[in-house]
Amino acid sequence: MNPKKIAEYRKLLEVTKTATLKELKTIYRNSMKEDHPDTITDPVERLAAEERSKLIIEAYHFLVSVAPETQEKNKEVYAKTTTTINIQDFHMENGVLYITFLDGSNYEYFSVPKVTYIKMVNAESPSRFARRHIYNEFLYRSASKLVAAE
Repeated sequence: MNPKKIAEYRKLLEVTKTATLKELKTIYRNSMKEDHPDTITDPVERLAAEERSKLIIEAYHFLVSVAPETQEKNKEVYAKTTTTINIQDFHMENGVLYITFLDGSNYEYFSVPKVTYIKMVNAESPSRFARRHIYNEFLYRSASKLVAAE
């Protein structure tokens, strides 16, 4: 997930970085009413509406997971995890740093520069490096809840 994709999600739903959960929900519902495939009879338009609705759903769920209210709600658990629990494993794919902690929790960090990731790989203690340079510097979301919800 790169910054461009995040910006595309915000543009699709026409929201800012500071959009509240209530605003996101309202915009999501209104967008789905407009583009719901069940309301369209033409097969070609229906397929286009299905694709657009999938993108709207994806954007909504992502933006809810990184919304300031969501992060504030989970702040205590996140702080406890990142300050007291060491990293079990980590890897990077497409600009997203995936970190698994020893307690089994998983977080995704977005827009982490490759240089920073390489420094983390080469650090004597990746956990200490992440505490200093990752946890409070980059946009993140819990991946544990995403997997548990599916």
